[in-house]
Amino acid sequence: MSGAIFAIVGPSGAGKDTLMQAAAARLPDLYLVRRVITRAEDAGGEEFEGITEAEFSTRLARGEFALHWQAHGLRYGIPASVLDHLARGKTVLFNGSRAMLDDAARAFPGLRVIHITASDALLAQRLHARDRETAPDIAARLTRARLPLPEGLDVTEIDNSGPLDAALDRLISILAPDPETTT
Repeated sequence: MSGAIFAIVGPSGAGKDTLMQAAAARLPDLYLVRRVITRAEDAGGEEFEGITEAEFSTRLARGEFALHWQAHGLRYGIPASVLDHLARGKTVLFNGSRAMLDDAARAFPGLRVIHITASDALLAQRLHARDRETAPDIAARLTRARLPLPEGLDVTEIDNSGPLDAALDRLISILAPDPETTT
């Protein structure tokens, strides 16, 4: 049996990680990918494995990533172990970048994309609250938030500008369309 894989994408501050964690709490069989990123683990935000540039290059050369990309001056990797979870029939979610979706579709046939959005005002508020970036960095992120997704992908959009439960219910309906599979 083969599982399903979903790339959760959207602008910074849209609530991707919050929704993914909430979905995992409601769907215990859901597998959330722990990305590998070339930044310090104490940078906050999502749970990820922070490594150095040199270690990333070494692991990439050893074939330890099913998918990798660069964004915002960092390198990101999806561990190859995700393929084992898919082979066991798991539903797999990973936080991805909109810019790598074409590569992701090639790496994971049948990839579905869930595009999480929120209003510009809410994105700006959330980014300022994180206190990780300068005002010009935040302005640049808000500009990138309007970039279109690549064409030809299976994309579902969820607006996370309102109550979290509304966006979460929509996400659950996509991941587990059979209501008996939720807790």
